[in-house]
Amino acid sequence: MDNFGYGELGVYGGGIIRGGATPRIDKLATEGLRLTNFNVEAQCTPSRAALLTGRYGIRSGNASVPLSTFAYGLTQWEYTMAEMLSDVGYATAMFGKWHLGQTKGRYPTDQGFDEWYGIPNSTDESLWPAQQQFQEALASKKTPFLMAEHIMEGKKGQEPKKVKLYEAETTRREIDREITDHAKDFMTRQTKAGKPFFLYLPYTQTHMPVLPSKEFKGKSGNGNWGDVLMQIDAYTGELLDEIDKLGIVDNTVFVFTSDNGGEATPGYQGWSGPWSGSYFTAKEGSLRVPFIVRWPGKVPAGRTSNDIVHQMDLYATFAHITGGKVPTDRVVDSMDMTDFFLGKAETSPREGFVVYVGPQLFGVKWRNWKMLVKEMAGSLATGEIKTYTLPHFYDLYADPRELYPIRKALGGEFWVRWPAGQILTAHGKSLIEEPPIKPGTPDPYVPARKKK
Repeated sequence: MDNFGYGELGVYGGGIIRGGATPRIDKLATEGLRLTNFNVEAQCTPSRAALLTGRYGIRSGNASVPLSTFAYGLTQWEYTMAEMLSDVGYATAMFGKWHLGQTKGRYPTDQGFDEWYGIPNSTDESLWPAQQQFQEALASKKTPFLMAEHIMEGKKGQEPKKVKLYEAETTRREIDREITDHAKDFMTRQTKAGKPFFLYLPYTQTHMPVLPSKEFKGKSGNGNWGDVLMQIDAYTGELLDEIDKLGIVDNTVFVFTSDNGGEATPGYQGWSGPWSGSYFTAKEGSLRVPFIVRWPGKVPAGRTSNDIVHQMDLYATFAHITGGKVPTDRVVDSMDMTDFFLGKAETSPREGFVVYVGPQLFGVKWRNWKMLVKEMAGSLATGEIKTYTLPHFYDLYADPRELYPIRKALGGEFWVRWPAGQILTAHGKSLIEEPPIKPGTPDPYVPARKKK
């Protein structure tokens, strides 16, 4: 999901409380492993980069979408999850939002996916066509890089084509319906061909504008958000039913999760459940999102864990499960969660990670502790960042909403700075050994540490 908060689903405390029941996803949680401490990066682009490369977004030059360059995204040097799985015989497809490049050589079909149908960037761009000033600027042709977002379609080895305008009141409402249908068709084709497949389905909900399809408009009786929750649940149910119909349920790993915490835009605001903050912050409401994984007969059913897992960890985990290769010529931050997911290990091997908001390092999360050196000040609209003279510490058990920073050694809590500092020091050292790729770096890219 896109900008989908921790507290939206019934099984995470939402559902009917948010105006729309989610019975299919709630049931899914009883059939596999549900994590209450699954963590992501704070924005869409670094989150998707981390998922697909197993590396912090800062490493690939995708800590945020740079405003000063049109040619952002993943360089072709990155070895994506799709490329890894393709190399071990998987058919690969992506249907939905990309947000990792919008120029030749940087579309999904340039990064390991056999086929793609969706949008290159963000759903808020669907609001542009209705703005008179935008239409006037577009018609003037004086701004060569100005363009309206389109739904696109492509296959590996071919340049993607524009299919239709991405516009709020029409195509934005129906795109998740369309990509669900594409997903079901892809699964059917690959199953009939006897081909193992990797399907990446980044839905556009609940990124603003949160508008339900015509099929679900008014269905909850509780407004657009309730309608969309019912829509999300129904589409997920369709995917699960298709897997059952195809007879591949026991051999399919199914994951439901989100790229980052909920929206903060008034009128479209998401819900983070017990946590404070929204995306674009270092708060738990930004970093913790729903995560459910089902693999019948392999992942024990009905298990819940509060151990730390990061989205980057899916990279090494899927490599282990499929026989894929994790690169050894670069820093990879992913940790293999296979034994933990399969119930062979009681605890996650990950104890913490560094926290970025855009390209700025905000702190470290270690076990149930946060050490923050920065935080967003005021509203997200102002973009103001406050740097602390001394780090703020939070015990997330005692203070889950991060309301009472520990600034002085009142109870001796400052010992936390040592384990948290170890994570920070190791990360800083890795950035020196392998300097991050600069945003907007063109292809071909040659790693800095390999240059002679």
